[in-house]
Amino acid sequence: MLPTPQVDAETFGRWSERFARFMGTAQFIAGMTVFVVVWLAWNTFAPTDLQYDPKALNYTLLTLILSLQASYAAPLILLAQNRQADRDRVQFEQDRQRSERNLADTEYLAREVAALRIALRDVATRDFVRSELRDLLEELLADRADAGTAAAKGNGKGGKKSKNGPKGGGEAAGTVPRTEVPRTVSGTDASAAPGPPVVNYSE
Repeated sequence: MLPTPQVDAETFGRWSERFARFMGTAQFIAGMTVFVVVWLAWNTFAPTDLQYDPKALNYTLLTLILSLQASYAAPLILLAQNRQADRDRVQFEQDRQRSERNLADTEYLAREVAALRIALRDVATRDFVRSELRDLLEELLADRADAGTAAAKGNGKGGKKSKNGPKGGGEAAGTVPRTEVPRTVSGTDASAAPGPPVVNYSE
């Protein structure tokens, strides 16, 4: 039935983390040590009238203060640890998702590389093309050399035949040269004919 204070959990959590972080520093330990030493020294060596936590009462007030500090520090430290654990859990989940994506990307790249390797098996490489071109060039040079040798042999045989061939005038062997023999038509006078005489060409 009593009204409960409304506290922003995020703000209180950040404050508890700062407090827990400060309690884990060397400054806090040094300051706490100085405080306890001064307290004990004053209530031990100071005049009795000025002592507010005398030694005779076993420093009751100091014990109460330290107990209150511990009772509040422990929950604050636990709260800070819980917040850190939540952040670690979220970070772990993000790292797991990132690792899964990286694994999927790696598997995809591995499949692509394997596919490229399979495809490159049918692709002619530079060395293969060079070797094929070299073989083709050697075949062409060999064919040209064979053709040159054959042509040289043919020219040599043709020269021998020309020595035994027919001589002079370009006439074929065993043929009679063509002569023109003029002949007049019988029974007519060449002078009386109006036109030129008829010439009969006979071989």
